[in-house]
Amino acid sequence: MATAYERFNLHATPEKFYIEACDDGSNDVLVIDRVSTEMTLTGIKDIPPSGVTRPICGIMGTIRLVAGMYLIVITRKRKVGNLFGHTVWKAVEFDMISYKKTILHLTDSQMQDNKTFLSMLNSVLNTDGFYFCTDYDLTHTQQRLANTSPDFQEMSLLERADQRFVWNGYLLRDFFAQPELQKFAFPVVHGFIAMKPCCINGKIFEWILISRRSCFRAGVRYYVRGIDSEGHAANFVETEQIVQYNNSRAAFVQTRGSMPFFWSQRPNLKYKPKPQISSTTNHLDGFQRHFDSQVLIYGKQVILNLVNQKGSELPLEQAFAKLVNTMENGMIKYIAFDFHKECSKMRWHRLQILVDAVAEMQDEFGYFMLNSDGRVVSEQSGTFRSNCMDCLDRTNVIQSLLARRSLQSQLQRMGVLHVGQKIEEQADFEKIYKNAWADNANACAKQYAGTGALKTDFTRTGKRTQWGLVMDGWNSMIRYYKNNFSDGFRQDSIDLFLGNYTVDESVEGLTPLRVQKDWKFLTLPIVMLVAFSMCIICLLLAGDTWTETLAYVLFWGTASAVTAAVILFNGKEFVDAPKLVQKEKMD
Repeated sequence: MATAYERFNLHATPEKFYIEACDDGSNDVLVIDRVSTEMTLTGIKDIPPSGVTRPICGIMGTIRLVAGMYLIVITRKRKVGNLFGHTVWKAVEFDMISYKKTILHLTDSQMQDNKTFLSMLNSVLNTDGFYFCTDYDLTHTQQRLANTSPDFQEMSLLERADQRFVWNGYLLRDFFAQPELQKFAFPVVHGFIAMKPCCINGKIFEWILISRRSCFRAGVRYYVRGIDSEGHAANFVETEQIVQYNNSRAAFVQTRGSMPFFWSQRPNLKYKPKPQISSTTNHLDGFQRHFDSQVLIYGKQVILNLVNQKGSELPLEQAFAKLVNTMENGMIKYIAFDFHKECSKMRWHRLQILVDAVAEMQDEFGYFMLNSDGRVVSEQSGTFRSNCMDCLDRTNVIQSLLARRSLQSQLQRMGVLHVGQKIEEQADFEKIYKNAWADNANACAKQYAGTGALKTDFTRTGKRTQWGLVMDGWNSMIRYYKNNFSDGFRQDSIDLFLGNYTVDESVEGLTPLRVQKDWKFLTLPIVMLVAFSMCIICLLLAGDTWTETLAYVLFWGTASAVTAAVILFNGKEFVDAPKLVQKEKMD
């Protein structure tokens, strides 16, 4: 396999960037012209001694903003572990360097826009969970890698990567166009990776959990739901659990993703906005495209729909079931399980009902396995596609239970577990296992909803706790604030980073960033605040008679209540909505 360089020095002069590959035996230098933006290869001898030199860990890519082109580099990385002898890194810190030496050529409004775009990019880069490897392909599952051609093996990491999971694909577009430069670039995945050395019965094995977030239809909780016309589902995550012992390895893959038809749930200041199913779109086309690709990549599909079968979630469950029935595809099976109803009043043991119901299908699907000679002895013939509303909290709990059941079989087959032994009885390993799955839940939740996951106390301890309920309440409160008052900015940030919106520096004038708010946006909150304040003052500074005080309190109290009701009625105008990509395009 063609690997990428791992260590670099960046030499900056006023005219050019020289990126020197510092791996043993390498002589290559990537030259980026800061004026023409042209990229070429040269040797170490061409690096001018006058440049300012600093070490960097890698290149995320390049992007055009109002001030011109910017180079985005990784400045700090942390080792996660070794995957079959290949070092996996987590990108921790980044830097954005302007090609232009000054931004004085910009107007004040352009400078402000450029500053906003830079803070958007920083918002994405500061979201935890970017991983890379310079000599191994992190974007593919073990099974996909085992079924490749010799030509595929010779491709560069960029060419062979699964584009669904390459989060810097847009930033590296110039590298894709010039194959000779591809040793200077590598795909960066977004999600979660845990690699843990474990011991059971004195036998040491490696347990690995990898979650890959799709960059197609990526976004934040309430602004990106359902699917797009290509069949890409929102918050789609492929999770692979790998175990390696004595050169043999086994892997079990699951997926999660938003319910794959056209629906939305835009924030409107209410705690739980009512989901809306599109009445003008042909759902079956996108639905079929989604599952055609899923069957092609993963084989048979068992859908585990965990949403409530009452209230506002019921129409979504019914629409999903109806579409599966309409498609009449023998490769797809649909199972609805009302998670909240079944587990109400802390009856979390009832999750076993679902695990038992799908046990036969899980045994039929099996898992991928290589023996110590590197020969494929079994393959996974299907996957469980789990979803709830957000595909976060409920979904992660179910996935961890199914993964444990698969692991039980794998460890017995490898000879790590004795006959009759249960994983649940291995206290040390159970702690590692549960904590890693809870960390996985937190990572996916922060990336999509903006806070840690709910229900992680069950994932970590195997039971629901009072403290866990308190933490869920706190996280729900933070989610409410972020979803209503900061997620528009987060959605814009992701759209800019992934190239769904591109900045044209040659166009002067208004950008979508400066959208004028309606008069209600400022006036009504001020009126409500004044009325509420007056109500409190009237209570504290009582009038001559209680009837006078009551009249004042009723007047100002009514004024603040009516204003609050008007604000709530017009809720969509008061939330932080995305500005860069229009709603029609996002849906």
